[in-house]
Parts: sequence; C-alpha cells; structure tokens
Amino acid sequence: MPNALYAQRLMFAAEAAALIPSGARVAMGLGFSQPPAILAALAERARAGQVDEVSLYYLLSTGIAGQTVLTDALMGRIRPMSLFHSAIERGLEARARAAGRPNPVRFIPTGFQQTPRVMREAGVDTLICTVSPMDADGFFSFGTNTDYSKPVSDHAGRIILEVNPAMPRVFGDCTVHVSRVTAVVENQTPLLELPVAEATPNDITIGALIAELIEDGATLQMGIGALPNAVCAVLGDRRDLGLHTEMLTPGLARLMQDGVITNARKTLHPGKGVFSFCMGTRETYDFLDGNPDIEAYPVDYVNDPAVIARNAKMVSVNATLQIDLTGACCSEHLNGRQFTASGGQLDFVRGAYGSPGGRSIIACHSTAAKGTASRIVARLDGPVTTPRNDVHIIVTEHGRAELKGRSDAERARALIAIADPAFRDGLEQAAAEMGLLG
Repeated sequence: MPNALYAQRLMFAAEAAALIPSGARVAMGLGFSQPPAILAALAERARAGQVDEVSLYYLLSTGIAGQTVLTDALMGRIRPMSLFHSAIERGLEARARAAGRPNPVRFIPTGFQQTPRVMREAGVDTLICTVSPMDADGFFSFGTNTDYSKPVSDHAGRIILEVNPAMPRVFGDCTVHVSRVTAVVENQTPLLELPVAEATPNDITIGALIAELIEDGATLQMGIGALPNAVCAVLGDRRDLGLHTEMLTPGLARLMQDGVITNARKTLHPGKGVFSFCMGTRETYDFLDGNPDIEAYPVDYVNDPAVIARNAKMVSVNATLQIDLTGACCSEHLNGRQFTASGGQLDFVRGAYGSPGGRSIIACHSTAAKGTASRIVARLDGPVTTPRNDVHIIVTEHGRAELKGRSDAERARALIAIADPAFRDGLEQAAAEMGLLG
C-alpha cells in the first residue's frame, strides 16, 4: 500500500510546483532542508508569470533559496516572510535600498519555539522541504530538520517533498506518512555542509572560561559558530554529558562520537541526545543516519523552556552582539538593521536557568570592528533579544560576570570589568552619568 501511494504522488519538480497556486502561504524548510529542485521549478513558474503573490515563510535561507526563489527579479511574485535573516535577506534589502525600491522582505519577530504556532496562525497552507527516502511503513524522515517542518506537516493542506538519499534518517517525532503527502519529487544531490569555523585566540580563551562551568553529568545546548565549537573542543575530560539542543553541530556530534556525551545521567530522555535541526558536515549526517542514540523533535517541544528545565544541570551557551550595562543583550541587530533574529536564545536562557543546577551563559568577544568598538555599551543600538531580567552569566575573553541577583550598580561594575580595557573608563563614566554607580 505505501508503495502504491508513493507511485501515485511521484512527479517531476515542475508538476509539483504547479500545485502551488497564486496567493499560497508556503513554509519552506529551514537551512539545508530547502529543496533545490522544487524551488528551482517554483522560481521558473514565477518568472513565467504563472504564479504570483506566494508568501514564503521560513528561517535561515541558504544559497539554495537565494539562487532560485529569493532573487531580486522575483520579489513581489515571491514574498519573503523571514523569521530569521541570513546574508540572502540582507542582500535583498541592501540592493533595494540602493535602488530606491521598497524593502521586499517582511521580517517577523518571534522566538524559535513559537514558530510552528506563528505559521499555523498565519494560515500557512503548504510545506516544501527535503526528506529522507520512505521506509517500508510509508514514513519519510525530516532528517536534519524536524524543527517547524514536522508541526507544519500536521496541518498543511499541501505537503510537497523532495526525497534525497543524502538526507539522514533519524529517530524521534520526526516523520510524515505518505498518505499525508501531496507530491513527491526525487532528487539525489549532496546536502549543503557547514564548514567548521577556525577558533580565534579569543574564542579559545572564552571557551576555556565557559568549560570551567560545565560539570560532569551536565546537559548541553550550544549555539552556532566558532565560539561554541571552542567550548566543545575543551570538554574531552568530562564524563556523561547530555545533549538537549535546538541545533546539532559538528562539535556536539564529535563529543558523542568520543564518548563524552553519553546522555547516561539525563533526567529527560535518559540515554538519548535530543535536537531539532542540524547543520554540519557529511560526517555529522552519517553519524545521525540510523543512530538510535539521538532523536529529533519539533522545535515547539525542544525549545519549550518548561521542557528544557526538566533537564537537571542544563547548561545553555549562546552568543550575542551587544550587551548594555544592565545586562540586556541584543543578538540580532547590527548597524541599525536586522542581521539575524532572536532564534532560540531566550528559550534556552529561560529553560536553563529554570533547570535544577542549570546555568545560562551568553558569550561574546569584548570588541567588534577590529577592536574599534566595544560590545559592552551604555545603551543597546537595537532591540532587546534577551532581557536583563533573564540574563544569568556573561563571558568575554576578559572574564565572567554573574548577573543574577545583583543590583544595577553591581551589574554595571561586573560588566565593565570584563570589557576591553580600552573602553572601561568610558563605560564607567557613562554608568556614572546614568546613575548606575551612585
């Protein structure tokens, strides 16, 4: 029966894209699950004027989308509804400004955990993404990207899947049955990979300071980038760490492969590493494929602060762009414009602090712009991503500042102490003028 249903739904990409009508509200897979063949066919239809006013909801576009549906020529016919900017959206916006055109991208501020509900209430009616091949029981695995794809698949009226043998099959709550699927397109192509960024000396210093806070038996969440990888690199002597993270990175996967993360002491999903999406290397994907020790769940579960807090000794490590003297963090704006988004930072900040023995850590280099600007500032230049009420521990290459339970004056002094020395006098003067040190 599953094979018969599969055969009925199997079609060419152009046929599948033709099922998306004008005015559709489409959820596009996050990151590396964006389906190249389907998106190329949808872009071709838009260029030919065969489809119009398609609203595209998604986080973190890649070159797959940037070279197909998210091009300047298709803006208007395709409406980007970005919940997390990448270089693709920043480029679209910059070129529109330079040409005197209206901004073609609509940014939707939201936390990652709320994304499935936001998409459902926005009326998203179509899902397009890459999945693994169907199993004998008729189930496709969302592989690297359960996140919002799984929840959207539960309510969308059109589910158009690109089946790629390169997509790993994973365990957990991460499948959709062929009976729910509208169309299947087969396309064998390598998955995109995320190069492991080389750690700078400051990354290594910060990583070591953070690692000192991670005890045997702690459960980890790590964000993206060189800095979290630097933390992973110095945890080789820890025992029985656990994994509960929105993003599975090569560094975390390596800790599982090396027997550092065993999940043996976890209080939630004992024995199992938990993630919602993965951006890694082919080695990471091969590690995931058919691995019963790691499970994927939707982001509205993985990033629920109440769920996160059920992991004892939860340690959350994320990065920020700017911190004010009271501890508030802006992690998504740069030079006065949207740069990324809040993602799951606040979800894990709150969840980790709510965990018995948990720690929420936000890290950054003390300076930006080649040392000419301090990341610790009197006032933020953009929106607050993580409120001062929620911030627990801040780490720069100059030390750690524990802010929970401290007064505004104590916070200001602790943050000035971990700022770059070249900016400390100016920050102290600003703090005094703001009445923080009186």
